[in-house]
Amino acid sequence: MAEAERIIGTPDTPDADRDEQERAGTDPMAAESEGSRGKRRVAVLFAVAVFAYALDLVSKMIVVAKLEHHEPIEIVGDWLRFEAIRNAGAAFGFGEAFTVIFTVIAAAVIVVIIRLARKLYSLPWAIALGLLLGGALGNLTDRIFRSPGVFEGAVVDFIAPKHFAVFNLADSAIVCGGILIVLLSFRGLDPDGTVHKD
Repeated sequence: MAEAERIIGTPDTPDADRDEQERAGTDPMAAESEGSRGKRRVAVLFAVAVFAYALDLVSKMIVVAKLEHHEPIEIVGDWLRFEAIRNAGAAFGFGEAFTVIFTVIAAAVIVVIIRLARKLYSLPWAIALGLLLGGALGNLTDRIFRSPGVFEGAVVDFIAPKHFAVFNLADSAIVCGGILIVLLSFRGLDPDGTVHKD
């Protein structure tokens, strides 16, 4: 009798083990699948960030070498032109008196995104955060390495639409990432992949 109770009470078959783990919510295969999915999303985040950062960096190098101290280049008549300027403020030329503060904010945003990446399971969120990260890194690089000094450097802007502020590709990436995040939030999609409806 005791032997029968021992056999019934301690299942040793693989199916029984798997059923027990599924009931406990610790299926190793499911956990492994979730982990690999999370790693792929993080890879997408950093790939988008690297692409956005590289595009911004290369464009600014070309602008500084070929366009700075030269006449603006008209792209679409006077509606859109490339004009090199140095911006000590935030995106689109706002807040030039707060360069150091904007530098600290950009660094904080980068830290928050990197920490959030550990819980990232949503592809659209990975793209949005990658755009934010790449854009923030692009402008932060200017803040650190360009004159007049470390953490006070002026950002290189060059895209000049008519009747609008001059901006760069990093600003564009930040705005696109921000818009995507707002849309995802309205749809109730969280960074961890869950969907909620208020």
